[in-house]
Amino acid sequence: MPATQTHILPDDEETARLRPMAAFFDVDNTMMRGASLFPLARKMYRHKAFSLRQILWFLLHQLRFSARGEHLGDIRAIQDRALTLVEGFPVAEMQSLADEIYDEFIESKIWPGTRAIAEQHLHAGRQVWLVTATPLEVASVMARRLGLSGALGTSVEHVQGAYTGRLVGEILHGPAKAEAVRELAATMGLELDDCWGYSDSHNDIPLLEAVGHPVAINPDAKLRHHAKHRNWPIYDFRTGRKAANLGLKAVGVSGVVWGLWRSLGIVRHRP
Repeated sequence: MPATQTHILPDDEETARLRPMAAFFDVDNTMMRGASLFPLARKMYRHKAFSLRQILWFLLHQLRFSARGEHLGDIRAIQDRALTLVEGFPVAEMQSLADEIYDEFIESKIWPGTRAIAEQHLHAGRQVWLVTATPLEVASVMARRLGLSGALGTSVEHVQGAYTGRLVGEILHGPAKAEAVRELAATMGLELDDCWGYSDSHNDIPLLEAVGHPVAINPDAKLRHHAKHRNWPIYDFRTGRKAANLGLKAVGVSGVVWGLWRSLGIVRHRP
């Protein structure tokens, strides 16, 4: 489907005023290109929270993510490594970094088509929430900067203003996203049958099946197959699936090369 095609929503603003409705958006490869956790790792490296070896590890995992998409094993590996490294990092500094990350890395990677869909929901009087495995601090800044209702993200425990390196609950991924949305719906008085869900990944099928209006955006192969079988709408804002996959791989390789070059350059010039 051409990247310029617009997702037209029904004009039911009067219905939205009568009862609350919401749309739930995944982040990585749905709202933005690539993985939102990687810019966080790069930013923390610049603030000397990570070592050269550690940031190279994240670079290589970003390459894998770009080349083959989202896999639970990769996400858990990144999560475990990140939790270990974030222990003792000040919460206030992380909140400040989140705005910088949005300005420097995320804003330019937002899919215009997905953002337009979110804005249509807002215009129709619906709530719009991000639902992501990304740390809550980064997800909340994304929601605020995009003018959305809020965000559900992975929460890390903090004590006396610093992270402990332990999760609050579990990583917000797969079935955990669906459960988080159900809890939010109960709190906000939402009927999920009246709500929308958007994702690129087959891992989010539980979330998409929890709502009445599931939509696949930039879907991976498994989600595309599932969506076609269920007759769900599919929107692909990439300029061509094969070209996009090749481009993502090229970007991933060039990113690793650039990261190696920059990192080694920094090391060489340190006194």
